Amino acid sequence: MELTANRSTCIGSGQCVFTDPDAFDQDDDGIVLVLRPQPSAGDELARATEAVQICPSRSLVLSEQSA
Repeated sequence: MELTANRSTCIGSGQCVFTDPDAFDQDDDGIVLVLRPQPSAGDELARATEAVQICPSRSLVLSEQSA
Protein backbone atom coordinates (compact mmCIF):
# COMPACT_ATOMS: atom_id res chain seq x y z
CA MET A 1 0.00 0.00 0.00
CA GLU A 2 1.07 3.56 -0.64
CA LEU A 3 0.07 6.55 1.47
CA THR A 4 0.03 9.96 -0.19
CA ALA A 5 -1.17 13.42 0.79
CA ASN A 6 -2.57 16.25 -1.26
CA ARG A 7 -0.80 19.12 0.48
CA SER A 8 -2.76 21.72 -1.50
CA THR A 9 -6.06 20.63 0.08
CA CYS A 10 -4.75 19.96 3.60
CA ILE A 11 -6.33 22.29 6.16
CA GLY A 12 -3.83 21.50 8.92
CA SER A 13 -6.24 19.95 11.43
CA GLY A 14 -3.53 17.54 12.61
CA GLN A 15 -5.85 14.57 13.01
CA CYS A 16 -3.41 12.42 11.04
CA VAL A 17 -0.57 13.33 13.41
CA PHE A 18 -2.72 12.49 16.43
CA THR A 19 -3.64 9.16 14.85
CA ASP A 20 -0.08 8.14 13.95
CA PRO A 21 2.75 10.52 14.89
CA ASP A 22 5.30 8.06 13.46
CA ALA A 23 3.75 8.30 9.97
CA PHE A 24 2.73 11.97 9.82
CA ASP A 25 4.05 15.37 10.75
CA GLN A 26 3.21 18.95 9.88
CA ASP A 27 5.43 21.63 8.36
CA ASP A 28 5.76 25.13 9.83
CA ASP A 29 2.46 26.10 8.17
CA GLY A 30 0.63 23.09 9.64
CA ILE A 31 0.43 21.22 6.33
CA VAL A 32 0.74 17.43 6.40
CA LEU A 33 4.02 15.64 5.77
CA VAL A 34 3.95 11.88 5.14
CA LEU A 35 6.86 10.29 6.98
CA ARG A 36 6.00 6.66 6.21
CA PRO A 37 4.58 6.43 2.66
CA GLN A 38 4.50 2.63 2.67
CA PRO A 39 2.91 1.37 5.87
CA SER A 40 3.51 -2.29 6.62
CA ALA A 41 0.65 -4.68 7.25
CA GLY A 42 -0.87 -4.81 10.69
CA ASP A 43 -0.91 -1.88 13.09
CA GLU A 44 0.83 0.55 10.73
CA LEU A 45 -1.70 -0.10 7.98
CA ALA A 46 -4.61 0.11 10.45
CA ARG A 47 -3.45 3.51 11.72
CA ALA A 48 -2.89 4.79 8.17
CA THR A 49 -6.39 3.64 7.22
CA GLU A 50 -7.86 5.40 10.24
CA ALA A 51 -6.01 8.63 9.41
CA VAL A 52 -7.35 8.54 5.84
CA GLN A 53 -10.88 8.01 7.13
CA ILE A 54 -10.82 10.84 9.67
CA CYS A 55 -9.04 13.47 7.57
CA PRO A 56 -11.58 16.33 7.42
CA SER A 57 -10.28 17.63 4.08
CA ARG A 58 -9.92 14.17 2.52
CA SER A 59 -6.32 15.01 1.67
CA LEU A 60 -4.92 11.54 2.43
CA VAL A 61 -5.09 8.60 0.05
CA LEU A 62 -4.14 4.98 0.68
CA SER A 63 -3.84 3.05 -2.58
CA GLU A 64 -2.34 -0.08 -4.07
CA GLN A 65 1.32 0.43 -4.74
CA SER A 66 2.14 0.84 -8.41
CA ALA A 67 4.59 -1.66 -9.86
